[in-house]
Amino acid sequence: MSAYPSVTASTSPTFVLVHGSGTSSFMWAPLQRELALLGYRSYAVDLPGHGLEAQYPVAYQAPQDLAALADTASMLAGVTLDDNVDRVAEVVTRLHEHGPVILVGASLGGVTITATADRLPELVDGLVYISAWACTTRPSPVAYMSEPEFADSLLPGLAPLNVGDPAVLGAGRANYRTADPEMLRALKEATMADRSDVEFMAFLNILQPDESIEVMVAHATANPATWGRVPRKFVRLTADRSLPIAMQDRIIADADALTPDNKFSVHTLDTSHAGFIHHSAEVARMLTAAD
Repeated sequence: MSAYPSVTASTSPTFVLVHGSGTSSFMWAPLQRELALLGYRSYAVDLPGHGLEAQYPVAYQAPQDLAALADTASMLAGVTLDDNVDRVAEVVTRLHEHGPVILVGASLGGVTITATADRLPELVDGLVYISAWACTTRPSPVAYMSEPEFADSLLPGLAPLNVGDPAVLGAGRANYRTADPEMLRALKEATMADRSDVEFMAFLNILQPDESIEVMVAHATANPATWGRVPRKFVRLTADRSLPIAMQDRIIADADALTPDNKFSVHTLDTSHAGFIHHSAEVARMLTAAD
């Protein structure tokens, strides 16, 4: 007889954590620890070409060869939103055998959890957006970026961080290993201005250079008949300089107008776009709250 109890279905949910652009499952470790302390299971997904599948060309190492880096094709070329959804849908299908599943997306990860809920609404028991994109009135994050609510974002100022032509590489490529002090300052202001330089550099060094352009421009408008029937929460980050609070509030308002009988449950945290990982105990309580 096994020394361990058999696994049975549970009424307690499993939180499936979906990262945003340039990141991976590694970023969720602090939140997973806090969820475990509250007695909840979690599963952090690596989207295709991320995490231990990520590409780090030799030219990206030190000393860097930026000319060679600009010419090295990306393994993310051709990776689509459907590919991301395939990855998450497989996880959701397997986990749902053991109980309810709640999808949590940060930043660009919101596009993937929306599309997953549209495909498998019967297997998704809840959605949580942490300063994340949920497209309703515009088709994609890139489309929303032309709206006035995005005007205060510091992301456009990070353009010099990019290396190579996305059309040639097949993906966007950012040089997160830059030593340019002005670029590092700008990147910290955009992503983690409320944390120390040491904390920012630690976060910077778990980022990967490449991200799929196709995911950012894919038609990702939520369907009110599928996604729209899944209960959802939004965690607003008031000090976010990448996805400004005005745009977060626009996303919430547009979604609520689309499905007025199923509105967002809204929580607020005073931190930056990536700084929420240093408030994981608070985020875990928001995720597990009954509302």
